[in-house]
Amino acid sequence: MSKRILVSSLIGVFVVGGITAGGFAVASASAATEPTVENGSARYVAPTASGAGELTFTADVSDDSGISSLKVLAWPASSKLDPTEADLRSVDSATCTSTTDESSRCTYTLRVTKEEAAELDRGTWYVSALAAAKDGDTTFVSHAASFDVTR
Repeated sequence: MSKRILVSSLIGVFVVGGITAGGFAVASASAATEPTVENGSARYVAPTASGAGELTFTADVSDDSGISSLKVLAWPASSKLDPTEADLRSVDSATCTSTTDESSRCTYTLRVTKEEAAELDRGTWYVSALAAAKDGDTTFVSHAASFDVTR
């Protein structure tokens, strides 16, 4: 085998090895996770003669960069509303408390007066959530929890 073919072959091996190593580095860098929303639960308590009612939504939210916010929207199933991620960008935020560097317990509480409760659609309601991570990644969950509004 001539030296020219051997040198060309070795250069080819180094080039292919460099491309492969670069590919592994890119794959590792893009393996960042999106936020997760787990254990979502909602509870509605109707107002009483002695005070306001309350809607409470709680979820465990995590991301490898940490959580910056959780936006929440409650809506009646009978409305046929189908909120999108864009819709949730301008709604109320839950209060999030870090449980680890990557996870938070987020709670959204809304007081409901007797007057407001009288106007609520009865039946099943859904809670949609938009989690935002500190690195800018987001996750939209259209049905993070459900609850019932009764008389």
